[in-house]
Amino acid sequence: MKTYPDYIVCEHCDSVYRRRPGRFYEQAHCATCDALLYRGGRHDVDSWLALALGAAIAFAIANLSPVIRLSLQSLRNDATLWEAARALDYGAAGPIAVPLALSIIIVPALQIALFVWTLAFARVRRRAPGFALALRLLVALRPWSMVEVGLLGILVAAIKLSSYMKVIPGVGLGAMAASMVLLTLITQRDLRTLWDATEPAPAPDLAAEETA
Repeated sequence: MKTYPDYIVCEHCDSVYRRRPGRFYEQAHCATCDALLYRGGRHDVDSWLALALGAAIAFAIANLSPVIRLSLQSLRNDATLWEAARALDYGAAGPIAVPLALSIIIVPALQIALFVWTLAFARVRRRAPGFALALRLLVALRPWSMVEVGLLGILVAAIKLSSYMKVIPGVGLGAMAASMVLLTLITQRDLRTLWDATEPAPAPDLAAEETA
């Protein structure tokens, strides 16, 4: 199938434009419906992969370390993200335990894993196995990743609980904030740049070589 990498089609009105390289944080909008066509960026594949690996490390720490410590007289209790989601399952808020775990743990973990998988191959100008499916999943998962909402909820709960008991932020809370920032940086990039970075080199013109 013949492809046209120099052209881009608006997802909303099907208008066709010639694509040109974007400068730092430059955005191209459709002249017909003003929808966002693509964004420029200052990160190459190597720096993009470094951000994804950093997000993976921060996210692992956020899930393995306590995000908050509660202390009341001689009683202390630590909770990780998994433990917080499991605790909801035993109370009246049980129905939101699964959406909570999906939005702040499972979906972000899938996003980071897919980015690391595709970028590791893109670094050597190759498309990873399942490349097209991975990019479709990244687009589909984007609205369901809500680490920032989970972090905001934890901060609000910590402020309210501080009136009744001693609340100490854990290492996981800082790691969660770091993973939120890194995840935002890697997901805001235009995924089309991965197609461009892994575009196979054109086949040599054998007829021209024979003539020469």
